[in-house]
Amino acid sequence: MVHRELHRSGRAGWLRAAVLGADDGIVSTASLVIGVAAAAASRGAVLLAGLAGLVAGATSMAAGEYVSVSTQRDAERADIRRERRELAADPEFERAELTEVYVRRGLDRELAATVAERLMAVDPLGSHVRDELGLQPAALARPLQAAVVSALSFAVGAALPLALIVLAPMGARIPVTALAALVLLALLGVVGARLGGAAAGRAALRVTAGGGLAMALTALIGQLVGATGL
Repeated sequence: MVHRELHRSGRAGWLRAAVLGADDGIVSTASLVIGVAAAAASRGAVLLAGLAGLVAGATSMAAGEYVSVSTQRDAERADIRRERRELAADPEFERAELTEVYVRRGLDRELAATVAERLMAVDPLGSHVRDELGLQPAALARPLQAAVVSALSFAVGAALPLALIVLAPMGARIPVTALAALVLLALLGVVGARLGGAAAGRAALRVTAGGGLAMALTALIGQLVGATGL
């Protein structure tokens, strides 16, 4: 019977983009609408500001993720192309180089040389990509995936505080939105930690503390702007 282990590292790319997008959507939109509401703005003004923030944030997240992950992908591809050229130019040197990699990992030299020879006989480029460069072909950077996931998760995260501040009673819209945003951030931290196999409590505390600080600062600024009539 084959024992299959569950590893979460393959989720790293899209999981990071999803968690970052949703977290930013909740924090930035909740902070934005709370700040505008704290300035005694009308419901329509708060809705307009929130919608503008949602669209701008989602597109910005998508563009930023695409550019950053594309840069990472280009670097990975350049390393792979260079390794392919080196294998074609001097395979013996590359075999010795791979042997040294295994020696540094704890194998004795004779065994390391045997492993390097057999792996290169089957998949010379793949063995160097995995063991020398430390890249996993199935986990290479995917810019489009990161951009789409970031944009969608930001929009979903932003829609929740936006809906709450518009639907909540005027006198309670700020505390209701802030409390709901903090709860959502805590849940997001727990879900992200569970998917990634990390400690849930620490992740929840990290995202709620940052989000609470952002909302408090924007509420303070909104009150100051409203009080001065700017």
